[in-house]
Amino acid sequence: MNNITVQYCFPNKNVSCIKEVRTGTGNIFLFILLSFISVCTVFLNLLVIISISHFKQLHTPTNLLILSLAVADLLVGLVVMPVNIMQLRDSCWYLGKMTCTVALVINLISMSSSVCNMVFIAIDRYIAISDPLLYSTKVTVCKMSLLIVLGWSCSLLYILMYFYFNNHLLQYQIVSRCYGECILVSKSSVATVDLVISFLCPCSVILVLYSRIFTLARRQAKAVRSVLNATSNEHRAKVFKFSNSKAAKTLGIVVGVYLSLWIPVSLCYLSFENITSMSLVWTVLSWLVCINSSVNPLIYAIFYPWFRASAKYIVTCRLICLYSLDSLKLLNYHGIATGV
Repeated sequence: MNNITVQYCFPNKNVSCIKEVRTGTGNIFLFILLSFISVCTVFLNLLVIISISHFKQLHTPTNLLILSLAVADLLVGLVVMPVNIMQLRDSCWYLGKMTCTVALVINLISMSSSVCNMVFIAIDRYIAISDPLLYSTKVTVCKMSLLIVLGWSCSLLYILMYFYFNNHLLQYQIVSRCYGECILVSKSSVATVDLVISFLCPCSVILVLYSRIFTLARRQAKAVRSVLNATSNEHRAKVFKFSNSKAAKTLGIVVGVYLSLWIPVSLCYLSFENITSMSLVWTVLSWLVCINSSVNPLIYAIFYPWFRASAKYIVTCRLICLYSLDSLKLLNYHGIATGV
């Protein structure tokens, strides 16, 4: 049986919020489990970030998108999860209004940037599948870097508008109904508009693009199997297409997991006038969304040989040997140089 003790966050203040502290063996085990997930999220996404940043062979446009997504997931594990654990353990907020604002901004920008990265990944894979021979000229590392910076900048601007315009534009505001509270309140009408702009529209674009991608991928797979006596150049083009199809399927799994976890939260989002409801359903769904940040690097580990190889060198502290004259051969042997 869970023991819930009710106290005041700040007993010396008349407007103090009521304090809810969750104790008991079951709650302690839950907090330890969630803390472990948070640590794993940080560790796994750091592996992705270090791998792509360190190995120049992995500096491809697609991998830059994976790097950007890993940064967003890192923010979730580093800030969002610990804050959620703290508020799940103790309903009071002791860190002040400014810290509350920063935590909420980081939470929102990590979600917004994740959506942007998913859209960019879908566009990148569509170009790679539909026109693989001209992909390297259409999509370059420089262009993708600028696009990622633009995506993060737009996400930050969109989030800051919530707080700057307050009731005048988007009706979002930080509400302190009592002293010791850190929540974000939204009117249901504005929540619906925000959901359409920041989730439904991007997801529609993603679904349309991936439906087209998998249609093209099936056609190319049939072409690879049917053409057996092709010339070396044609064979190379077919192999490139097949590689792109495999990458599209892997990243399609990432997008699919993301959508499957976010759609229930979005439906729940519309059903509550106060989006910070402490109901059990909302708590579970919001944590499933957070755990998605832990799942992404696991998907890379399952489907990407370059991530497994690079992670092995990082964990075993053998990165220094990759600066030797045989480093390129070593990377090619482990599949890192290709990045597929």
